Amino acid sequence: MTAALLEARGVTKTFPGVVALKNVSFDVRAGEVHALCGENGAGKSTLIKLLSGVHPYGSYEGELLVDGKPAHFLGVADAQRAGIAAIAQELALVPALSVAENVRLGDWPTESGLVDWVEARRDAREWLEKLGLEADIDAPVESLGAGQRQLVEIAKALRHRARILILDEPTAALAEAEAERLMGLIRELRAQGIGIVYISHRLEEIFTIADRVTVLRDGSTVTTRRVDAADRGSLIRDMVGRDIADLFPRRAPKLGEVRLEARGLTAEGEGGVRKLDSVSFSVRAGEVLGIGGLMGAGRTELLMHVFGAWGKRTRGELLLDGKALLPGLPGDALSAGLALVTEDRRRHGLILEQSVGFNLSLSTLDRLTRGGLLDLEAEAELNERDRADLRIKTPSLDASVGGLSGGNQQKVLVGRARRSAPRVLLLDEPTRGVDVGAKVEIYELINAMTERGLAVILVSSELPELIGMSDRIVMMRGGRVAREFTRAQATQEKLIAAALGQEHA
Repeated sequence: MTAALLEARGVTKTFPGVVALKNVSFDVRAGEVHALCGENGAGKSTLIKLLSGVHPYGSYEGELLVDGKPAHFLGVADAQRAGIAAIAQELALVPALSVAENVRLGDWPTESGLVDWVEARRDAREWLEKLGLEADIDAPVESLGAGQRQLVEIAKALRHRARILILDEPTAALAEAEAERLMGLIRELRAQGIGIVYISHRLEEIFTIADRVTVLRDGSTVTTRRVDAADRGSLIRDMVGRDIADLFPRRAPKLGEVRLEARGLTAEGEGGVRKLDSVSFSVRAGEVLGIGGLMGAGRTELLMHVFGAWGKRTRGELLLDGKALLPGLPGDALSAGLALVTEDRRRHGLILEQSVGFNLSLSTLDRLTRGGLLDLEAEAELNERDRADLRIKTPSLDASVGGLSGGNQQKVLVGRARRSAPRVLLLDEPTRGVDVGAKVEIYELINAMTERGLAVILVSSELPELIGMSDRIVMMRGGRVAREFTRAQATQEKLIAAALGQEHA
């Protein structure tokens, strides 16, 4: 058996009032992809922070070993010197700096005390070519797509001679084609002897790419076994502690009148760039309208524009319950009966330094105010109800929402949107970074809302989710509606063909 490059033995990590890890053991070997799975709050993030030096030696019990020898990381720099690189969901890139500057960040080549930009650019280009990334190395990173930024982060890690890559939800922000390219790169890195820790809630990726899988639940190790000895049902049972019969429990809707309709909607972004072009669709009370497409197809821009948070409308109209919905601000949309769960919860959705309760209450402060003062008792009662309903794992409602796992942050967003009692709910990647058990809970919440006559527009990059939870599906391409499918017509092959502008045989 190949010796472990990196190993954790019996590690226990506690925070005030919370035991995050309890006697957890985990290892990754050279030339292996070892998947790490579990529900939100299971301890995955704590473990990878411990492995990568964020939680320093002395702040936990147990031991870490690198190449079989004890490792005492006092910070991230120590872990990097040992060849460990962690690539988080929120990439550690400087958006305004160029691709080359980001690849060489913190390790500048110098000549006579000055940065040797010729060497920096040559070296960056060489590493990007190794990863198959065709990008202008002088372009700012913020101009790249999500998949390209992911490769820049990996290039930066590899040029620091990383032997162990920790990838946390690496495909969460990628379209299907970009995710497939990343899978190909991971296979190449594995063949070169690099050990990879792979964290994902997308079980199909685990079975596609991983050699072994470890499941954590409530901070403890449930199982470690080879992926070829596992199946989907047993892995889900290990993760959530129960059987889940139906991953997509969409119930047949009872459709009502058209709730929201777009007619020839055309809108421009900054610099007059048209991102939406003659978009028409409708969604009825009780219906889930799915919207798919590749990255850059205009899905997020569409939802943001409908909510009054993006773009200038140049043509077309929106109708809510048959009445014109004029362009306005998000506050106007909220008052009219629209609610948005944004795909970028950290940037557009949450106030990270504020509490869980504060964020849950934001959409209904007017209803909780009496005589100009906030009714704290009523607010606390509603917050506690939402925490229980959505199974938000938090030490308390007063805890900072920025300290929660990504999936629990997402639950806070959904809870806040639901509380505003909208007539149309706009969901942009609502289960991104959410574990399989919590996904089913969100799907059941969608069912409950549509049964009460709510209309839902669901944007998702996960085709099984789009097919499983939508009553109709609109595929977008280049800011236009490419094709519409009924639930019975939709297959992954047909949806991909429509997104690529191809006719499906």
